[in-house]
Amino acid sequence: MRPVTTPSKAERGNLAEGEYPFTISDFRQIASVLRSDVGIMLTEAKAPLVYARLVKRLRALGLESFRAYGALIATDRGQDERRRMISALTTNVTRFLREPHHFDHLKKEVLPALIAKAKRGGRVRIWSAGCSSGEEPYSIALTVTSLMPDAMHHDIKILATDIDSDILEKARAGVYTRSSLEPVPPIDRDRGFQEVTTAQGRKVWQASASARNLISFKELNLIGDWPMSGPFDVIFCRNTVIYFDEEVQAGIWRKMAGLMPGGATLFIGHSERVTGANQFEPVALTTYRRVEGG
Repeated sequence: MRPVTTPSKAERGNLAEGEYPFTISDFRQIASVLRSDVGIMLTEAKAPLVYARLVKRLRALGLESFRAYGALIATDRGQDERRRMISALTTNVTRFLREPHHFDHLKKEVLPALIAKAKRGGRVRIWSAGCSSGEEPYSIALTVTSLMPDAMHHDIKILATDIDSDILEKARAGVYTRSSLEPVPPIDRDRGFQEVTTAQGRKVWQASASARNLISFKELNLIGDWPMSGPFDVIFCRNTVIYFDEEVQAGIWRKMAGLMPGGATLFIGHSERVTGANQFEPVALTTYRRVEGG
């Protein structure tokens, strides 16, 4: 990690407008931590975003500068704040049934064979990598139960992982506004969610026990160790690896291939591509099949 040193004159230029100076040196230290801990690369064009997301932390901690903040996250006593920083800088943009063609492909081309396997007593595993606040794994669960309402009574499980422990708590709760559920057909919404009233008198929708029981939410750093052994019949890894450099991306695709049997399906984001892995072949838009014996 880059040590905290007195910045040169060239490094004292301000990268963002606001109450705190935010120098190139400040930005580089934060970017270095983000890359070393979670593999995400930041360019200086992202400096205003970094400032906007972290300035609240400086206020909460009563710090006078980003330089002091950098000194804090470099110490052992600052490890909890380092985790909070990563959480603040990790983009959590998601919605129900995002990229609908993936769920159409899952429903029509992938699930029928997997459901038949489950009915014969077989094991079906689906992984939502980078699940954010849960809309993706719940969308998967709704798609599964639209074809197999009693899925919870078979060996079908969805693993949902994210690096952000705070956002995972929201995902586990499975509570969403009516507007966020608008992409979901009413018949699926009513099967997978129930309307409840919060202690503040607000009407919200909460995932049903049948949907929540299909999903296990776990904290996972994609560039760290993966404790699960698979195999996974389907992996959703969408709009997640785009923040990594090509070498890291290639390593992630290889590791995923190692957890997938031949014929398994990989869904990726619209701005991503599978690099450095010859174990996959494209079968539809941003949809890949694990090559047999590859």
